[in-house]
Amino acid sequence: MERFLYSLLTNAASSNLGAITQQTHSLLLTTGHLIRSIRLFNTLLRSYSLGGSPQKAFSLYNQLQSLYCFHSSSSSSLQLPSFDSFSYTFLINAATHASSLPIGTQFQGRGIKAGFHSHVYVQTAALNMYAAAGVWSDALQVFDEMPDRNSVSWNVLITGLVRWGELEYARSLFDEMPEKNVVTWTGMIDGHVRIGRFGEGLSLFQRMVCCENMKPSEITILALMPAVSGLKDMRVCRLVHCYAEKRGLIAFDIRVANSVIDTYAKCGCIESASRFFEDLMERKNLVSWTTIITGLAMHGFGEEAVERFDRMEKAGWKPNRVTFLSVFNACSHGGLVDQGLKFLEKMVNEYQILPDIKHYGCLVDMLARLGRLEEAENLALGIPTEIANVVVWRTLLGACSFHDNVEMAERVTRKIMEMERGYGGDYVLMHNIFVGAGRFGDAEKFRKLMHQRNAIKLPGQSAI
Repeated sequence: MERFLYSLLTNAASSNLGAITQQTHSLLLTTGHLIRSIRLFNTLLRSYSLGGSPQKAFSLYNQLQSLYCFHSSSSSSLQLPSFDSFSYTFLINAATHASSLPIGTQFQGRGIKAGFHSHVYVQTAALNMYAAAGVWSDALQVFDEMPDRNSVSWNVLITGLVRWGELEYARSLFDEMPEKNVVTWTGMIDGHVRIGRFGEGLSLFQRMVCCENMKPSEITILALMPAVSGLKDMRVCRLVHCYAEKRGLIAFDIRVANSVIDTYAKCGCIESASRFFEDLMERKNLVSWTTIITGLAMHGFGEEAVERFDRMEKAGWKPNRVTFLSVFNACSHGGLVDQGLKFLEKMVNEYQILPDIKHYGCLVDMLARLGRLEEAENLALGIPTEIANVVVWRTLLGACSFHDNVEMAERVTRKIMEMERGYGGDYVLMHNIFVGAGRFGDAEKFRKLMHQRNAIKLPGQSAI
């Protein structure tokens, strides 16, 4: 019976089946196995701590505590198991997932009191808890007091430091680490790439492969690819592509294949991106289609992007809001206004996807580029209040300036002033529009208004 219950819990946890876990919990209570088997208790505890309901792990602990108290006060001769190191490890992990540092420190204290102060799993769980919360004084104290550190302990501290932006400290620990593994190398590469230190991220990858003879995982390649994109180096892009192909990572994980498409496009070679995309054959997923549409839009190939969208639908894939944003961009940069509006209709009516501010911004820009200002204004006026954004109106104001539409510019400026009055760029642009129209008196009034309101001219933004 115990073996069956253990198997049931393990399978439910691995498949993220919360309902089965809850039912098994009830069965353990009614059969008495919960109080007799610490193995089953820990398995159930682990399921809750890793799942979406970490609070249930605390309830389970309190439940078993109550049962222990009841049996110890009765005349029962039942031999009760005590909480072990795994119990406290899972409880601390649950506190970490629940972002509850006070509860986690309580369980850490109870674990120490129970004699697990030097147990590597309990201490690593505590280290992870403090690192996740950014409490570095306590995290470093736990790390320094660990008599036995394993690779997980080192990785938890280093990746935690990277996540909180303490890259230099993480790098010094990384250099001290006696035995680095793929997780460690990947964490350091990712940390450098995320803050734009692309060259250092690439150097770490080269050192990992060439000097340490370490075999990167698919996650390593995914962490590295933004660095290749950032450097815009086609030679490096081809080398990493070939390496990932040779290692079987592209065949193993479609995410790697999609990152190759994206990187080729961002490195300026849309031909290579398209060729590789076609070579994927039946392996393509929605992200693959969206990525190539985005790449084609980036390079101004509007009609080709629309053609890929049509092929995607025929292949049975349903576009999401990211796919629509990509095809809107393609229509905008390719001057395909009518097709862009048809895609908006398809998005809302056929796929029941409501546009967000990025979609509206892109469509307003698309219409404004070709001088269809009335339509652009009407579309902007139709943006729901809860997602309205001043940047969309600034895009339209810029188009009014370009197309010398002073009357609409005044309306748009009034709308902007209702939303935000402190950006000097709006005043400067409207001043220039008035000057261009020969309305020097109105231009001077706007200049004075800017100074009266202490408006500051900041760098511009894009809604797209």
